[in-house]
Amino acid sequence: MNLYDSLPDAAATVFGAEAVAEHAYDLLTVDVPVGSWIAALEIARDKLGCTYFDWLSAVDEPGTGFRICAHVVSLENHRVRRLLLRTTVPHSAPSLPSAVAVYAGAEWHERETFEMFGVVFTDHPHLVPLLLPENFEGHPLRKDFVLAARVAKAWPGAKEPGEAHDPDAPKRRQMLPPGVPDPNDWGPLKGQLPPAPARPARTARAPREGAPVRRTRSVTEGSATQSAETEAAAPRPARRTRSVSEGSASQAVPAAEPETEAAAPRPARRTRSVSEGSASQAVPAAEPGAEPEAPRPDSQAVPSAEPEAEAEADEARPRRTVAPGRRPAPRSADAPWHNPQPAFADRDPEPEPEREPEREPKTGPGDTPEPEPEPDNGGDA
Repeated sequence: MNLYDSLPDAAATVFGAEAVAEHAYDLLTVDVPVGSWIAALEIARDKLGCTYFDWLSAVDEPGTGFRICAHVVSLENHRVRRLLLRTTVPHSAPSLPSAVAVYAGAEWHERETFEMFGVVFTDHPHLVPLLLPENFEGHPLRKDFVLAARVAKAWPGAKEPGEAHDPDAPKRRQMLPPGVPDPNDWGPLKGQLPPAPARPARTARAPREGAPVRRTRSVTEGSATQSAETEAAAPRPARRTRSVSEGSASQAVPAAEPETEAAAPRPARRTRSVSEGSASQAVPAAEPGAEPEAPRPDSQAVPSAEPEAEAEADEARPRRTVAPGRRPAPRSADAPWHNPQPAFADRDPEPEPEREPEREPKTGPGDTPEPEPEPDNGGDA
């Protein structure tokens, strides 16, 4: 078993009592003090098998210091084990021992970190600038570095928010991005620009005479226009949940007068089948001489859970009538479009007159058949 697999629980045993380790996002991170920086790198190389050096850099943490990070990897038994060692140096004295003696590949990375952040690596063989020109001043990756190019030269491209095509048009106060100082305090125009006009302080608006004091009101209390006297005179009833059968709260039931009888209760709502049709399909009244409709067969009857209520409903339901001389159309429990019939299917077809069969001439033994006439060829023989 590799010692790497015992981390981060055994971080204090492997790297010392002051070491703090955590495992997040498939990466093992160990924080050590500055005095244990070189010793921690040697432990990672010799005991954990992290012989591959990946990179070294720093992060500027305002109020904390420069956090130096070294990423090393173990490739034993065709398995990748990653380790990130970190330590923190103060902003006032950013100095750290060089790791070139442990990992030779850290030479260029330490030169870049020294150039971008200003961290000095002691015992480094050749600590000189690597990327920036020789006359460059400052460390550009620090949070307090001034972006001089933005001050000396206007930003090319679209206008800033608040700028218009008319130079005399009013502008709102422009916000400077982090790292860009005021052009009147730093840069080639230092002290030559007039001071920016101060924005007048916003004064509180005086309340109107006789206006009530504004306060926060909840939904149950209502708006400020609802006076307390009205609320006290007619208290608002408690809100409750109403079902569909009860109806909405706005559908008020008028109170019955003492002398009048109570209103008849509303009949229970029942469902209608397809054959019965909807309630809005009114049936025309019966004609004086019309015959009543034939009763519906029992096979097409709609079953009901309450036979007595269904019988009373059938008696109260009006019947359809059929004109004299016409047969009632057969009713179907299914929809009418499932059994289409022609429009003249109700009427009886008129009987056609019988036709007598043609008689063939009778010939006897002495009779000779009449010769068939020859076709006329136009008089030519």
